[in-house]
Amino acid sequence: MLVELSEWFWQERLWFPEGLGWADLEDRDGRVYAKGRDLWVALPIALVFLIIRQIFERTVATPLASLLGVKETVRLKAPHIPSLESYYFRVTKNPTQSSVASLCKQTGYSERQIQRWFRRRRNQDRPSLLKKFREASWRFTFYLLAFIAGLASLVDKPWLYDTKEMWQGFPVLTLLPSQYWYYMIELGFYSSLLFSVASDVKRKDFKEQIVHHVATILLISFSWCVNYIRAGTLIMLVHDSSDYLLESAKMFNYAGWRNACNYIFIVFAAVFIVTRLIFFPFWIIYWTWVYPVTIYPPFFGYYFFNGLLMVLQCLHIFWAILIIRIAIRFLTNNEKVDDDRSDKDETDESEEEEQEAGNKKHGQKNGPMQNGHTVHNNNHSKT
Repeated sequence: MLVELSEWFWQERLWFPEGLGWADLEDRDGRVYAKGRDLWVALPIALVFLIIRQIFERTVATPLASLLGVKETVRLKAPHIPSLESYYFRVTKNPTQSSVASLCKQTGYSERQIQRWFRRRRNQDRPSLLKKFREASWRFTFYLLAFIAGLASLVDKPWLYDTKEMWQGFPVLTLLPSQYWYYMIELGFYSSLLFSVASDVKRKDFKEQIVHHVATILLISFSWCVNYIRAGTLIMLVHDSSDYLLESAKMFNYAGWRNACNYIFIVFAAVFIVTRLIFFPFWIIYWTWVYPVTIYPPFFGYYFFNGLLMVLQCLHIFWAILIIRIAIRFLTNNEKVDDDRSDKDETDESEEEEQEAGNKKHGQKNGPMQNGHTVHNNNHSKT
């Protein structure tokens, strides 16, 4: 049954223009073509990336974090209360007021104690600053090296300058060693991101990130199988051109280098908008959507490939809105650039109140207080 399904799925009329097929991609006369079985190489590469990442985060990212002054926030741990733990995991992490009242009756704690417990418990589950920094530094390193390697492999290729060259002789396009490794490394990296998504920092666009990783893996795999490799290399280069800037801005943000973070983010926003909202739709998608039908009649693979590109473009628009919103807030109000997708720690209001109460008590013992300082010598405060 699986064999029949595979034969039906890989029908030549679905993936190739009329008159062309898999026989045209058989190696001959010293010319080598992409094969679907080559994609299995990406799995061991993904595992190698996962191992390298663990080594990199411990030996490079952690010392770098210390050098840049990344400081961990001291978090108060919630005491272990079985009934509240059960409610936290099985029902909700954010109980309503009525639920809090019900939990008060079950546990005998006050509403403030219940609310404080849930705040602390939610903070415990949030990733630490060091974890965020290490993840950002790993992605920064890969994206930067991938962009440099991709640019080096394409700088002498004619389709980088004349996009029509993507389709000259399609699908009988010889595979180059640089293209092979560029594809396998990119596919292996995105596969590793999909494998580690459960342990990575989860942001508000978590679902969009999953869709992006899956669409990217499908796009890379499909373009390899049907020899859309020239278009695929351009797409990967465009995506790598801005990602390393975002990750470097995150690194400086976690380190508390506000000005560096802000200005790098503005550069990233400009590069992202130019590459993802101008170059990608009007340069790449135009030549994959409009030009091919002037050479071949449309076929299923043509619609499938461009459909995946449109999914990516929708995600680009979604992220561009978030980026522009942050950039406008910074440029107009001079606010700190902050990732709206991040899940931030909650302030433990009860602890602040307890600290204020302690200050007041301390002030009564040592004399009158003003703005938290003991008043001496006719209202002249002594620090």
